[in-house]
Amino acid sequence: MADRLTGYRILILETREEAQFSRLLAEQGAEVLQCPMFAIHDAPDPAPIEAWIKRCIDKPFDDLVLLTGEGLRRLMTVVRRLEVEGDFVAALGKARKFTRGPKPGRALRELGLEPQLTTEKPTSEGVAELLSRYDLGGHRIGLQLYPDKDHSALIGAISAQGAEVDPVLPYVYDAKAADANILTAVDEMVAGRVDAIALTSSGQPRRLFDVAAAHGVEARLREGLARTPIASVGPVVTDELHAHGVTPAITPSGEAYFMKPLISAMAAALSAGPPRNAAS
Repeated sequence: MADRLTGYRILILETREEAQFSRLLAEQGAEVLQCPMFAIHDAPDPAPIEAWIKRCIDKPFDDLVLLTGEGLRRLMTVVRRLEVEGDFVAALGKARKFTRGPKPGRALRELGLEPQLTTEKPTSEGVAELLSRYDLGGHRIGLQLYPDKDHSALIGAISAQGAEVDPVLPYVYDAKAADANILTAVDEMVAGRVDAIALTSSGQPRRLFDVAAAHGVEARLREGLARTPIASVGPVVTDELHAHGVTPAITPSGEAYFMKPLISAMAAALSAGPPRNAAS
């Protein structure tokens, strides 16, 4: 049902692929307040990425694990610069492909490929749990990583199954450029001009509190969060919030840790009262 969020102002902290989240909210009538948290750049040293692509083409992986859609798209930027797109896509086609949630699957479909297996839980732990159901002994596994995350537990879990893991990190985050955006978002929450803040990754609350601490406004951030219903997409985000002494008011029902169930949960919770702009 469309227009469930008409009149409500939703703050989202833009990270990977948040443009889709913004579009889905707008389709429900929400006014979306976008707060870019960092810029995404290609990895500063292309040599390891180029070498990984060459290894993939020369001897296709038995299995490919994609953690983000952004990662595959960044790989394709390098692939096209090297003018080996046909060979690379053919090599990917030979691998059994695991994806962490739906986003990497969408990136694969842009290449005419399909994931064979997608995690029910779009987390690194969910990936490890899914892979544990399969015999990976002797397999060469290409693993696409993302920044600002310690992936040693996932790599260790795969290696413990007897697989050879070949990781690649095709992009980096530039966070400092977005500090001003975050401080403005804090001001909007403190002023009571936000109906809900929606969080879709654990890096978002960490980033909020890191910036607030760096600029001496952590108390102001906590005041804003206390005034603003917090919507968490799932337990990983919720655990991060709890680590900062904050509890979300809105979460999807069941184990539907995706954008659309989060939007439905927000619509149900916020409909109990009018939008703040309408009430003021």
